[in-house]
Amino acid sequence: MKKIAVLCKDGFEEIEALTPVDVLRRANVHVDLVGMDDLKVTSSHQITIQMDCVFNDQIKEYDGIVIPGGLPGATSLRDDQRVIDILKSFNEQGKWIGAICAGPISLEKANVISNKKFTCYPGFEKEIPSGIYQDVLVCCDQNMITGRGPAAALEFAYTILEKLGQPSKDIREGMQYHYLVK
Repeated sequence: MKKIAVLCKDGFEEIEALTPVDVLRRANVHVDLVGMDDLKVTSSHQITIQMDCVFNDQIKEYDGIVIPGGLPGATSLRDDQRVIDILKSFNEQGKWIGAICAGPISLEKANVISNKKFTCYPGFEKEIPSGIYQDVLVCCDQNMITGRGPAAALEFAYTILEKLGQPSKDIREGMQYHYLVK
């Protein structure tokens, strides 16, 4: 069974963190909300969420990692050397790395987005000069999956699921998403 970690610090965007958890768990993928510093993390909209675990060396055992946006969560993740180190390690191993909204700024600091196509919340592309910005909802390049912002959360999550080798059709239909995209 594939294991995905969603990293969170205070100020994360809840829809961008919880939507991948919801979609992947519906598909029986093991997903953990990982608090970088605590088991309780407060979102950018002041919602306190109980994490599944606190960041530790077990992170190396995961098959993929997700970096949500939200401020100051995304900048706090970018400025955490543990996040940068695990992004470098996952990239070297070809493991999946997902980042949405402002989240891709961590990819720049870790130097793992160089010459790869990506998307992000408008304006943050200026902080990611080594990548190749795409004005799209979700973008994939090699082992990177990036999403534009909160409205991209479902498509971002379905794309992660597909990249993990599981079809998303049944999950999309069960969530009534197929009515949105005909």
